[in-house]
Amino acid sequence: MSADPTALYSRKNPFPAKLVVNRKLTAESSQKETRHFEVSLAGSGLQYEVGDSLGVFATNCPELVADILKALHLTGDELVTNPDQQSVPLRSALIKDYVITTPSKQYLEAIVSKAAAAPLIAELLQPDRKKDLEEYLWGLEVIDFLLDHPSVKFSAEEFVAVLRKLQPRLYSISSSLKAFPEQVHLTIAAVRYETQGRARKGVASTFLCDRANDGVPVPVFVHTAKGFRLPEDLSLPVIMVGPGTGVAPFRAMVQERAASGANGKNWLFFGEQRAASDFFYQDEWESAMTKGVLTKLTTAFSRDQEQKIYVQHRMMENAAEIWQWLEAGAHFFVCGDGARMAKDVDFALHQIVEKEGGKTTEEAAIYMEQLKKDKRYKRDVY
Repeated sequence: MSADPTALYSRKNPFPAKLVVNRKLTAESSQKETRHFEVSLAGSGLQYEVGDSLGVFATNCPELVADILKALHLTGDELVTNPDQQSVPLRSALIKDYVITTPSKQYLEAIVSKAAAAPLIAELLQPDRKKDLEEYLWGLEVIDFLLDHPSVKFSAEEFVAVLRKLQPRLYSISSSLKAFPEQVHLTIAAVRYETQGRARKGVASTFLCDRANDGVPVPVFVHTAKGFRLPEDLSLPVIMVGPGTGVAPFRAMVQERAASGANGKNWLFFGEQRAASDFFYQDEWESAMTKGVLTKLTTAFSRDQEQKIYVQHRMMENAAEIWQWLEAGAHFFVCGDGARMAKDVDFALHQIVEKEGGKTTEEAAIYMEQLKKDKRYKRDVY
């Protein structure tokens, strides 16, 4: 008997899924563009658990590829060897195989060696200037260096040799298979901005927003995240802190808790800019509250008042109750921005444990370490 082909879908062999829903979550008045996607897994045999991520192999923007080819004075029909050692046309390689937004170090070195003069880049490539180089590169892409240095000439093979391989993007799954069999949902903010007079686009987010329609397959695989799981004991309480798109796995968790008949309490902290334009899944949360699946919903809309209010401020306002939930065995989850939000939430949690638990700073730190050891404090930060 031959092996089931559906069991073979993985990162190395992604499933060509179909995007069936692409819906805007933010209102027109919002300063952001956040979307809800539903991808069909029918026929894939792919399974996932709440807390897992979906890997998406995106393709690059064809307009950007065309601009790069024009700047290179190449047609795109030239044959090159792609990262899988296959001979493919340059245009196809630039669309599917390579990072053509953020420049690699090798690419910058090639620009320096080929340009008539590029003293600033040469200087910034020195090992002790790493931070300065990062700041200089913000908002700059591969195309900018070609346009700024028209004397630079690359052959097709030389050009791809200094580019990095395009990697899949991982997105927190925002659905439960128990609630949506054979589907996977994602909650993604479209990355679009302008620098140096050019419109820039996030590769994967705008692939899903703009290019994965009309039957264009979305190659996907499941990335397991064993450290971000709901408690097996369905009676335990759960606290979820997920501002912005960080709310994605908690939508999945609320669905899972409802579908599995969990009787433990559930408390969601959600934050965004404005309630009127950025309250993702508001109707779903309200329905979950009505049904008693969601015990508490605490929101922080930073721009709806003069003083900016974030999720960590709401945590401090509810310090006594958070402490009670922790003492009752609650699992505490955080998802979202790791640079600032997760640190602020961690600091707030330390403060709550210290003040409400009547502990010294050292004792609070020990308590927090124990939460992590017991797998009751879980973070999915990026």
